[in-house]
Parts: sequence; C-alpha cells; structure tokens
Amino acid sequence: MTVDWYVYIMSNRTHRLYVGCTNDLIRRCREHIEKKNATAFTARYTYNRLVFYEVLPSEHAALRREKQIKSWTRAKRVALIQSLNPNWRDLGRNWHRLLRVD
Repeated sequence: MTVDWYVYIMSNRTHRLYVGCTNDLIRRCREHIEKKNATAFTARYTYNRLVFYEVLPSEHAALRREKQIKSWTRAKRVALIQSLNPNWRDLGRNWHRLLRVD
C-alpha cells in the first residue's frame, strides 16, 4: 500500500507563510491549529489556515518539492497560492468534523 505525501502551505491573518510536508495532512493541520508545540515557530505566528497543498507519491518527492518551494521568493510562493486559491480560503476549514477528538 502506498501512502500519499503532501506539501502544504499554512498562513495566518497577515499572510505570513509556512511550507511543510507530511504524510497525514489532517493531523498536521490540527497540530498547527492547536499549537501542539507551543514554542515552535508556527505557534508563535499562529499559522492556522491551510492555503495550499499538493499530493505527492513518496516522501522523497514531497521533501524535494518542499525544498524547491522554500527556495522560491515570497512573490513566487504567493503566485502559486493565488493560482489555485485566489481568495486565500482556508482549505481545511470544513475539516472540523474530521479533527474532532472524542
């Protein structure tokens, strides 16, 4: 069984950007939103909006793509987001049902 990997961009109300990769996008978004690691960079800047993600076939491909996107200028990362999500909608907004921990 193959596991999908994801490259994602989280943002906050001021449109600061965080690029990461994971094999469990829902769990990773929850960790950002809940500030799982209170001292982490993402917790300090409240990255709580998933504004972009790509599905990739392997960890190697995801890490390569993450590194590529991180090497880009901010303008190029913004253009990538706006090409697929021009209004910067939170793509994980309706995942609250999936994120619920009982």
